Amino acid sequence: MDGDQFHAAVYHVVRQIPPQRVTSYGHIAKLIGMPNYSRHVGQALKFVSPVVNPPIPWHRVLSSTGTISSRGPGTDGAARQRDALVAEGVEVETTRSGEFKVDLRTYGWFPAVGTITTGVQAQQDEEAGGAEQAD
Repeated sequence: MDGDQFHAAVYHVVRQIPPQRVTSYGHIAKLIGMPNYSRHVGQALKFVSPVVNPPIPWHRVLSSTGTISSRGPGTDGAARQRDALVAEGVEVETTRSGEFKVDLRTYGWFPAVGTITTGVQAQQDEEAGGAEQAD
């Protein structure tokens, strides 16, 4: 899977997370067949345009502990993610250390590997079909 296919698979799977549910970067990586690439999932979501259509609900992806990842000092990404989740009806608590956290037992979405589509095979089939037609 090349970089473009990886990003496409991440976006395809994230679009399947139901409203009022969250999952982890690591689970997205497992679902697309790249279990050691959870940080790459975060990078793929980091630069998603807010006007992409269909929308990619990036705010539904958290750390494996349910914590909203910091975007670095001086940024408001964690607060924007919290606000988007709260607007959907997800309860977000503030920990003693000031982090935002979601209860994964209540709001978690963790389908088994192989039970949802990743979009990768369909994309590869389209590319193969397009190449055959060009010959």
